[in-house]
Amino acid sequence: MTASGGTGETQTAPYVLGVPWPDLNEGLTYTDIVSSTTAGSTLIQFYSSNYSDSAPPQGWIQRIQNGQIMVDGQVTTSPDATLRNASTVVYHRLPWKEPYAPYLLEVLYEDHDMVAINKPSGLQVLPGGLFQQRTVLTQLQWHSRNKTLSQDLSHKQTVQKQCHSPVHRLGRGTSGILLCAKTKLAKSFLAGYFAHGTLTIKDSREGKMESGKTRRICKVYRTLVTGLVDKDEMEVKQPIGLMPYPGVAKGLYVASSSGKPALSKVKVLERDETLNHTLVQVEIQSGRPHQIRIHLSFIGHPLLGDPLYVDGGQPKYFGIQQTDGDFAEDGGYQRPMQAVPGDCGYYLHAHRLVLCHPTTNQLVEIVAPLPHILQTAEEKEKCSC
Repeated sequence: MTASGGTGETQTAPYVLGVPWPDLNEGLTYTDIVSSTTAGSTLIQFYSSNYSDSAPPQGWIQRIQNGQIMVDGQVTTSPDATLRNASTVVYHRLPWKEPYAPYLLEVLYEDHDMVAINKPSGLQVLPGGLFQQRTVLTQLQWHSRNKTLSQDLSHKQTVQKQCHSPVHRLGRGTSGILLCAKTKLAKSFLAGYFAHGTLTIKDSREGKMESGKTRRICKVYRTLVTGLVDKDEMEVKQPIGLMPYPGVAKGLYVASSSGKPALSKVKVLERDETLNHTLVQVEIQSGRPHQIRIHLSFIGHPLLGDPLYVDGGQPKYFGIQQTDGDFAEDGGYQRPMQAVPGDCGYYLHAHRLVLCHPTTNQLVEIVAPLPHILQTAEEKEKCSC
């Protein structure tokens, strides 16, 4: 681990935070207000039409008859109950055991404004899908709350104002540096850095990409890809857009000529002719979802072990649909048969981050230790000494 930069604040020494996950999460509550255009519809019509991506009609009937729906404060078990204008409808998703996820977070850098953690592969950053509790955000919130309880009342008010929230995302299968803000001011500045890097990548009239000259943050990754990459260095400028994809409600990000601009700078570190693999370094200025996975697969070198993206920056599977009769115990859809973005198996590590501190403007460099599989032969030799 390396972290440097004069911030003018006390920097906490590296440590590990995290507590084990409970067996079951706390469930979820979703509240809606019936609009005038929806008034007069039945309860099953309301949920099956507005939330068809959550469960098939039979699944929603199961939830209603199970007593998980309240209308104006009263449990309603009839799917044919008629809704009135301005009524409040509440769906209670029962607690469930979330899939396995690691919980320990190594803190690489911390000061009054921000904290950088070394996120393990397999841990989701923000709630979504099956992972509503087992996330980085939850562990940060628990840590902040416990820290608050250990402080005296006068300092407690200061701690409560801290956000302790991630300012960017890493895929569930991606490990490495995740930057989080501890104050609202830092969150605003840091989120702006990431957004600015993406906005300054734009199309020129000639179809070329231009990168902004002023950069407040630099992100460098390591990854292992299939095949032997020919060029030692290259830039991948393929736009990234959305396509409909079963099991992904908002659509899947893929290489698309009609998508948004994206730029990745790829540098070969080591080629393994025996295993037909290449170790590469990737610097990204834009921050499109799954950008590295898409860009490397687009040039014919998908990440080793990636269950989703194949050559061309497209998904491995198309058109596999769930049927209305295929729903889980809680009424929701079963896990899709095909791979989805959150599936792990690839090797991608956010290795190095350099940024201007959000309040002092000092240069800060943070480096996360490399997994053994993403080290060069020379680095492995040094580690064994």
